[in-house]
Amino acid sequence: MSSSGHGHTPAAWTGVIISFIGFCVAGAFIVLGSVPGFWGGMVLIAAGAVVGGLMRAAGLGQEPKRSAKPAVQAQPQEG
Repeated sequence: MSSSGHGHTPAAWTGVIISFIGFCVAGAFIVLGSVPGFWGGMVLIAAGAVVGGLMRAAGLGQEPKRSAKPAVQAQPQEG
């Protein structure tokens, strides 16, 4: 599984770390009963996704894998 390289990029790590911190903040504030703190944590979770996406767009993410084989075209069925 680790040979696929899935998620081993700065963009992935940064997005996950920011989202994890947001999850922890939201969880702590839900226990403390603070609605604004909870929504602040939710904003951090969304910010992690945005930052990860921007970093991927900037070239710090994994390149999409392209298939060397041409796509197989569907054959019409007779019947």
